[in-house]
Amino acid sequence: MDYNLLLNKMIKKQLQTRGVNDKNVIAAMKNVLRHEFVREKDIEEAYDDNPLPIGNSQTISQPYIVAYMTQELETDSQKRVLEIGTGSGYQAAVLAYLSKEVYSIERIEEFYEKAGRLFEKLNIGNIRLKLGDGTEGWKEHAPYDRIILTGAIPKVPEEIEEQVNKDDGIIVAPVGTSLMQKMVKIRYNNGKRNAEEKIGCVFVSLYGKNGFRE
Repeated sequence: MDYNLLLNKMIKKQLQTRGVNDKNVIAAMKNVLRHEFVREKDIEEAYDDNPLPIGNSQTISQPYIVAYMTQELETDSQKRVLEIGTGSGYQAAVLAYLSKEVYSIERIEEFYEKAGRLFEKLNIGNIRLKLGDGTEGWKEHAPYDRIILTGAIPKVPEEIEEQVNKDDGIIVAPVGTSLMQKMVKIRYNNGKRNAEEKIGCVFVSLYGKNGFRE
């Protein structure tokens, strides 16, 4: 398959026509090849405009959503990012391309181990992984400049907000019910908090102490 052709088509039709035009985000989406992160049987659909199953009732998000959340996160080479929900590792890899360090937490051991092997194979060295309840965050490395939640959450946990940089931190998360959410962007500026609702979205749920109950 001509992955370059499919990738360029994805960039133009799925991202740029929907307002994802940050040059650094586009560069990251071009550099991180989505077909590396999907199941072998789904590889022909790797650049399609939809999420794909990765097992355990989980999915890899559609390219647009990954790019949109990355753009909203406003990360750069000086930023340390906490990701809640490693999953396939695709979002973490995109963030790693743009950021100084990415700390990613995954509760499902199979995904945690698979992502670690994949990051090693792809020579991505600035991602640190943890197996555990992501809804509690990762206190020992806080504060983070940016925090991203890659699954639905009833509300952004206070425990997570405590771990973001209060001078200029940003949190992006899909907040709502298990069936429908709104993307929420929380920005801190010199200690002042501002929360803004963005696009509607549908994510699989985050389970744990501060998430949904299984």
